Amino acid sequence: MVGRNEPGQVSICPGSLVAGGCAMTVSLRDAREHVADHAWIQSVFRDYLDDLRTRRTGLFPVLGAVGLAEPDQVQAWLADRNATLLTILDHGQRAGFALQLRRHGDAEADYRMAEFFIVRPRRRRGLGRAAARLIFDRFAGRWEVVQDSSNREAIAFWRNVLAAYTHGDYRERTGHGEVRQFFSSASSNKG
Repeated sequence: MVGRNEPGQVSICPGSLVAGGCAMTVSLRDAREHVADHAWIQSVFRDYLDDLRTRRTGLFPVLGAVGLAEPDQVQAWLADRNATLLTILDHGQRAGFALQLRRHGDAEADYRMAEFFIVRPRRRRGLGRAAARLIFDRFAGRWEVVQDSSNREAIAFWRNVLAAYTHGDYRERTGHGEVRQFFSSASSNKG
């Protein structure tokens, strides 16, 4: 069960209710506005890369080999005017991050979900789904979500999230080692 609290928050009640309310309240905040979030994202960035490395996905596992260290990558995201680095919070505690990119002049999408990560101890509780919903609601428009075709867990996660969020109204394409979903987060999809 998903319920709304204050704007920008979602309560998740998996299965049954916990005495006194829902088990989890998910919210987002712009990491640019919270310096402590910069250091926290840098501290969990290696875990994110390790998750990608175990699935042999993308370029990120060789960042150090090309001279771009984790702090440099996070700083690059923070400096990018077309990027919004979000801290995902579970009951006010840092639990993950997401990077949304604004795409100017793209014929298919206004936004791209570039990075999305929930720390391991907080996975499989609905937190990622709730955070994705908040992000899509916050940035209404045409979206693209991309996964490496060898990352079956990510593909299943995003298919599940998008089917629920859009009521099945999304397109998917595969090719060049990627799976891409396209959809609109217009107000008709909320609810």
